[in-house]
Amino acid sequence: MSGHSPLYRIQFISSGEKYDLFVKEVSQGAMFGFVEIGGFVWDSHTSLVVDPSHEKLKTEFKEVNRTYIPMHNVLRIDEVKRQGTAKISQLSDKVTAFPSPIYTPKKD
Repeated sequence: MSGHSPLYRIQFISSGEKYDLFVKEVSQGAMFGFVEIGGFVWDSHTSLVVDPSHEKLKTEFKEVNRTYIPMHNVLRIDEVKRQGTAKISQLSDKVTAFPSPIYTPKKD
């Protein structure tokens, strides 16, 4: 075992946009139907060029320790060796969110 803590890239859909985040913690979470993520990892830009979508993400998750994402919004979770750039990108017309909830309660 190398003794390093794992790093995850999670891709999910929110408000018609695709989010790519890097986190240290991913779990099923205590709330049914949600993926829990925490330990956000951000780039420390050393150049003058600043990515506006990266800055928007840092601002959106500034005071957040953990967030819960509906399972059907998650596109992919990868354990990665190196951190990439967190970003938000627009979805094309070909990508749509899952149409219905996973759990539907029975009607009496």
